[in-house]
Amino acid sequence: MLRVGMTLLWILASILAIAVITLPVSLQAQLFAVLFVLGVMVILKTLDLGGVWRLVALALGTSIVLRYVYWRTTSTLPPVNQLENFIPGFLLYLAEMYSVFMLALSLFVVAAPVPPRPSRTLTPGRQPPSVDVFVPTYNEPTKLLANTLASALAMNYPADRFTVWLLDDGGTDQKRQSDDMVSAESAERRHAELNALCEALGARYLTRARNTSAKAGNLNHGMTQSTGELIAVFDADHAPARDFLAETVGYFEDDPRLFLVQTPHFFLNPDPLERNLRTFDKMPSENEMFYGIIQRGLDKWNAAFFCGSAALLRREALMETSGFSGISITEDCETAVELHSRGWSSLYLDKPLIAGLQPATFASFIGQRSRWAQGMMQILLLRAPLFKRGLSFPQRLCYTSSTLFWLFPFPRLMFLVAPLFYLFFGLQIFTASSGEFVAYTLTYMAVNLMMQNSMYGSFRWPWISELYEYVQSVHLLPAVVSTMLHPRKPTFNVTAKDESIAESRVSEIGLPFYVIFAVLLLGLVATVWRVIDEPYRADLTMVVGAWNVLNLVIAGCALGVVSELGTPTANRRIAVKRRCDIQIEGTLLAGTIEDVSVSGVSVRVTGALPPEVERGTSATLRVRTELESGRDTIPLVFKRIQRGEGSTVLGCAFAADSAHHNRLIADLIFADSGQWQQLQRARRRNPGILRGSFWFFGVCLYQTFRGLGYLLRGIGSKPAAKAKPAEARG
Repeated sequence: MLRVGMTLLWILASILAIAVITLPVSLQAQLFAVLFVLGVMVILKTLDLGGVWRLVALALGTSIVLRYVYWRTTSTLPPVNQLENFIPGFLLYLAEMYSVFMLALSLFVVAAPVPPRPSRTLTPGRQPPSVDVFVPTYNEPTKLLANTLASALAMNYPADRFTVWLLDDGGTDQKRQSDDMVSAESAERRHAELNALCEALGARYLTRARNTSAKAGNLNHGMTQSTGELIAVFDADHAPARDFLAETVGYFEDDPRLFLVQTPHFFLNPDPLERNLRTFDKMPSENEMFYGIIQRGLDKWNAAFFCGSAALLRREALMETSGFSGISITEDCETAVELHSRGWSSLYLDKPLIAGLQPATFASFIGQRSRWAQGMMQILLLRAPLFKRGLSFPQRLCYTSSTLFWLFPFPRLMFLVAPLFYLFFGLQIFTASSGEFVAYTLTYMAVNLMMQNSMYGSFRWPWISELYEYVQSVHLLPAVVSTMLHPRKPTFNVTAKDESIAESRVSEIGLPFYVIFAVLLLGLVATVWRVIDEPYRADLTMVVGAWNVLNLVIAGCALGVVSELGTPTANRRIAVKRRCDIQIEGTLLAGTIEDVSVSGVSVRVTGALPPEVERGTSATLRVRTELESGRDTIPLVFKRIQRGEGSTVLGCAFAADSAHHNRLIADLIFADSGQWQQLQRARRRNPGILRGSFWFFGVCLYQTFRGLGYLLRGIGSKPAAKAKPAEARG
């Protein structure tokens, strides 16, 4: 009876919903209804009641979205017999329906995400499982690898129960025996250098005969040479905190069918958008929406997937699929799809336990995102998660959402050019009056913004997604189309993350954004001309012109994104408070470390400096660590001396020349995972839609003029110089 009653309740609810969605009302009634819903959503958001009230707000917003979809489908499409209007009009309609469909999938995934999990330490008295720690590498510099290996080796876990492996695909037999003698000698030097580094640090060095199946093949070769029950994977630029294994291994005791514990990727340096717009310290990073909300939403449906690094996996599960999957170039998500379909489960731990690097240049950023987009398209086409046998229905929806997301270049660029069809050619691709546009489309956009803010709040500020999608779409569209036509063609390309930009410049792939901006600017001119020439259509022209202006504002901000700021150093300085001593020949001064990077440290000391101390003076830093006592010193060279009342700030460069120095530097920077959480919390605040929008459009205005200024000053008049590799982690 209860089941019958619930079924009847769902039927009645569906009938009521359909009636509300299709109810014919006047424009005034539609506008009043939407404003009422928006008011209720604002009140619920302001009260921050959470729980069921959050779902109520999202349900109210969904009803408005569905009314818009019904109106858009039944009342706005151009006649089929007017092909010049119908074809672009239908493409715009498909772009909007894609956005609505992705919103629906997002609601399913993140409407009620799993709360952050508590720590799960190992059960006392039980022998901990053996762990192999894999650090795959291809062309990363030795200093960067030294920090990652030293951090991995310093993890709090019984030393006889874990082994750190450097899996080097840059020194394979194939590369060392290449017919290109320059490449062969470089690979031979790399092989010898990394072998010596691993021996000095206490890690295991492993290479293979040939570079087959890219990263997946490298990891699988590592599996053939190791025996650990669990496998931890860290990218070459991802250094783990001391407590990574202590925080993750325990979960495998609770569930014998658990194949994955994934943790978030935390980045020390800003991505090109954050760096060029100067938002890194004040706004949540782009990836925090995925790792802070979406992965927790996926976790609710047992669909949190492997992200290639910062993860712990069960060997038994991987052996069932002959290791990491390699059909696509995103072996991480593909591996998770296959294991989930075989009944294995995953878990997401929302606690940053590694610190890594993001691409420094816009070109490298686009190269990374192109690989992600192509790989997810391969999974969509070759693995077909929506129809994958063995996956639960929620898992199918979750993986479909994750893969279909990368189709965003199509609708994003369609939204960009749609107003121009009318402004330039007078085409009627959206048959609606200005009043209908305001009552339905404008209010739909407002409700959509409100729903996004309700779902992602302090993890994603208003309009930021639109900017990120636009700057990627221009270059991702060809990559996505190519993969759709030839899904087995894409090859794995390693993302360069060890670059620095010495001088300000326009990105070498920035020209299309200036061209698009110029076209949209002509659209503004066309708006003015149409208002003057066709005053009887002024209201419609103003509405379409406003749409074009919104596109113009975002396109102007993109000019700032591709106008890359030169930075004196690629190394990100991390604020710390740690007691230390500075030894300057016969003088010992007590001090406090204030900030540190992999290349140097800033120390505030008390007491008088010897008179002979100046820039270039050598000294020794003595720090208190959990490492071997009596050997906790690092040689320094003074680069900056700032004397003040009662203390002096010394800017020092490390002069590290041994493996133990690498361990000490890694301990200073990467040992404490708590500092990453503090940095995240400092940025996670919700400015709200109005304040967030004012802030965003202010940034857009400034960045438009900055980007145009770069062009006018001739910075982009010659080909941009290739970004230089940074010597160390930023």
